[in-house]
Amino acid sequence: MNPTILNKDDIDAAILLLHHRVEVKPRSDTGLMNVYGVPRGGTHVAYLLASAFPGQYQVVHSAEEADLIVDDLIDSGATRERYPDHPFLALYDKRLMPNPHQWLVFPWEVEQEGAGPTENIRRLLEFVGENPARGGLLETPDRVLKAWQFWTRGYAIDPASVLKTFEDGAEKCDEMVLVRDIPLYSHCEHHMAAIIGTVSIAYIPNGKIVGLSKLSRLADIFARRLQVQERLTNQIADALVEHLQPKGVGVIIRARHLCMESRGVCQQGHHTVTSAVRGVMRTDASARAEFLSLTR
Repeated sequence: MNPTILNKDDIDAAILLLHHRVEVKPRSDTGLMNVYGVPRGGTHVAYLLASAFPGQYQVVHSAEEADLIVDDLIDSGATRERYPDHPFLALYDKRLMPNPHQWLVFPWEVEQEGAGPTENIRRLLEFVGENPARGGLLETPDRVLKAWQFWTRGYAIDPASVLKTFEDGAEKCDEMVLVRDIPLYSHCEHHMAAIIGTVSIAYIPNGKIVGLSKLSRLADIFARRLQVQERLTNQIADALVEHLQPKGVGVIIRARHLCMESRGVCQQGHHTVTSAVRGVMRTDASARAEFLSLTR
């Protein structure tokens, strides 16, 4: 996903909107509102707010002193939850944006050489005890960033865009259509470790069919997101029901989870199997049995 580079005008407008959203009253006898910026992006916001409205805000250096806590971005809301007893505002709140996966880059992230997502990867290398300046790691942050853009490309794709259906060819087609053992690559949302396996997808047409390669593409769209296998299985099934309106749908995923194999219990050779059935695949025992036998 291409980043949206914010400029000074964008930030000035956002600072003004943030100021108008402030409802808390200052507790200080000076009449100034104590504002604390969450490190690191929120620090810029706090000083910009104090600079834009002199005589109304003053920057303090701890949350305990603050009347108001500010940040540059609310993403998942986890940072906000660290300050449950304080009013909290941010320049941008992804939860309220039309595209919650939009990648925003603030001016203070591009003004410093090496700032931004690649800097976070360098910090991670330092955290595990490596030297990011070592020859073999010099280009690693850029490579990791590109890899994760690929591994999570499913966020930017609408499943409807690949599920083009055809009535021509669907005449008298009321038997099960199955694509078995489609390779599947994903990452778990709990540890961001790899999920590797296969998915088998079947449906019983109801006057419309879909290109067989589209079933693989559909699975890939949902797999290329941070996932749990149970949700992934249901998302594939529900998308087929929504866009194809078949008589029945069946999805089975068999996958290995490296978060279990390479950490924790460190046990290899296990497969997690999940299934989702819809329509007659759920209500008709013979249709369900046929699906299960064909996927073995």
